[in-house]
Amino acid sequence: MARDYLEQPFNQMRRSDRAKDDDWIRDFLKGGAFGVMATSYQGQPFTNTRQYVYEPSANAIYMHGAKTGRTPAIIESNNRVCFSVSQMGRLIPADEAVEVGVEYAGVMVFGRVTMVADQDEAAHALQLLMDKYFPHLKAGVDYRPVEPEDLKVTAVLRIDIDSWSGKQKKAADDAPGAFLWQEVAGE
Repeated sequence: MARDYLEQPFNQMRRSDRAKDDDWIRDFLKGGAFGVMATSYQGQPFTNTRQYVYEPSANAIYMHGAKTGRTPAIIESNNRVCFSVSQMGRLIPADEAVEVGVEYAGVMVFGRVTMVADQDEAAHALQLLMDKYFPHLKAGVDYRPVEPEDLKVTAVLRIDIDSWSGKQKKAADDAPGAFLWQEVAGE
């Protein structure tokens, strides 16, 4: 009898041989370039690509955005989210089209998103984002640090993580014909 996948925990994976542990997941989230946040309103899913920062001490993900718009409106009525960070590796050719593959790594986070109300926490989260994406720039030297008036126009979102899963598929280093997609796509 087939497994009832809809009755399994959100973070349970079908391919446990590709599952990664919590330390790997934390490291992956720290190093990810961007993520995709999925929300839902009245059965209609929405996704938003976001810069983010993972804060291990809070077990949370921070992002920033507009205080008004579809995303803030949706999370007011349904704050459950899924957040995904992924990377594509090499493409692996095969003799049959159904056997080709791709290396990948990814993390799926399940939790609840809220707008950060505390100004100190919001300013801290914005600084964490600056430190992640612009580590070579210094507050007060290369840019004006976050001011209280900035927080009147910028929303800081926090995903409180309930559960997560991470997985990775990696072929042998000498996989025949393996190549990076960017090498053949002209990028």
